[in-house]
Amino acid sequence: MAVVEGALDETRTTTILAKYESDPKNVVVRHALSRNAISSVIYNSDSLASVANEFSIDLKTLPVANQKASGRCWIFAGLNVLREIVAKACGLSKFELSQNYISLYDKIEKSNFALETILKLGARDHDDRELAFILSNPVSDGGQWDMFVNLVKKYGVMPQEAFPETFQSNNTMESDRLVNAAIRAFAAKVAPLLRNGQLFRARTLKEQTMEKIYTLFLNAFGVPPKNFDFEYTNDKGYHVEEKLTPKAFFDKYIGEKIDEYQSLINSPTKDKPFNQNYTIDYLGNVLEGKPINHLNVTMERMKELIIAQLKDGEPVWFGSDVGFYRDRNSFAWDSKAFDYVNAFNIDIKFDKAAMLDYWHSAMNHAMVITGANITNDKPNRWKIENSWGSDNGTAGYYVMSQEWFDTFVYQAVVLKKYLSPAERAAANKEPTHLHPWDPMGTLAD
Repeated sequence: MAVVEGALDETRTTTILAKYESDPKNVVVRHALSRNAISSVIYNSDSLASVANEFSIDLKTLPVANQKASGRCWIFAGLNVLREIVAKACGLSKFELSQNYISLYDKIEKSNFALETILKLGARDHDDRELAFILSNPVSDGGQWDMFVNLVKKYGVMPQEAFPETFQSNNTMESDRLVNAAIRAFAAKVAPLLRNGQLFRARTLKEQTMEKIYTLFLNAFGVPPKNFDFEYTNDKGYHVEEKLTPKAFFDKYIGEKIDEYQSLINSPTKDKPFNQNYTIDYLGNVLEGKPINHLNVTMERMKELIIAQLKDGEPVWFGSDVGFYRDRNSFAWDSKAFDYVNAFNIDIKFDKAAMLDYWHSAMNHAMVITGANITNDKPNRWKIENSWGSDNGTAGYYVMSQEWFDTFVYQAVVLKKYLSPAERAAANKEPTHLHPWDPMGTLAD
């Protein structure tokens, strides 16, 4: 066999094996891993010392929801913010908005968005980078804040009782596979039409495909009611508002406030100067809706704005990376919770900008900040409302250490009134366009 520089030859592998066998720690780790998950073996309980479950700012919020086997955290988190507004107006101690209702129209709108994108790009070679990226996962469960806003403004909202979950809405893997198969088949069929300038036939095929997809999701998620009765009980007794439409309900309880929020990101990479805004090409759901708009700010500024909103009793939607340093069962998350270094001599937590640039970390889960502990005018831990049900964390709530927050939080949404005049002006400028695969375009699921 030819000698190739860098190949794992017998000399090199023998050296590595001898070094491995000389370290008795490896025997202990190997035995432990034979019957346990890596995260269980390397868990560091000492990390809990810095994350006491007490907060100087602690919003009294409703019981947690449960997204089950679906990637709809961003929808759950968005509706958890909105339901607090409804609950305060009506004096409710327990209330959920229908996640299934928003999920249904998100799937339908995403499908239409993907088909329209293919009409724009479909004449290109199948391995064109942009087209290939779109086709890699055209419709998924995930999303971002501005996508949520577009949905509730167009379709409104309704109580969960008016349109409850189905098996399919709680378990979305099969319907996602099916819709993506339909979209990829459309791309294959429409490509020769687009290349030959047969735009009318291409659009006719698109509309036929969209009708099939629409039918799929109505079968999977159900047919929502055109109107409903909003019934609730508070300390003043029983109340009912009859024959409300989803839009009428939204307009009454939320209305224009939904337009008062601004998405912030913390991306300390060289290609994204702070105090500028950004959008991501070909990312969205509602075709005619508002494009994604992120104002990039320092982490210190993001924390200041979050705390200002919390002090006014308003929870905060945020997006983070929960890939490595989160424990579903523990009440607390800390970046020292799992000791990868002593177990494997691998440091998976490095410079935040480098983690973004080299595809190690990005936003992948959305939750709601409902509290913080402030010492010497600085936060040292945060209270988080998740959507994994009440059997996890502390009745579904978690504590996050400041170091975890600094390292793995990438997005937060605050009311524009907390921004400085310069920040508001920056957010209103024409945004810089980012590639579809930019880390700031990842979806929370």
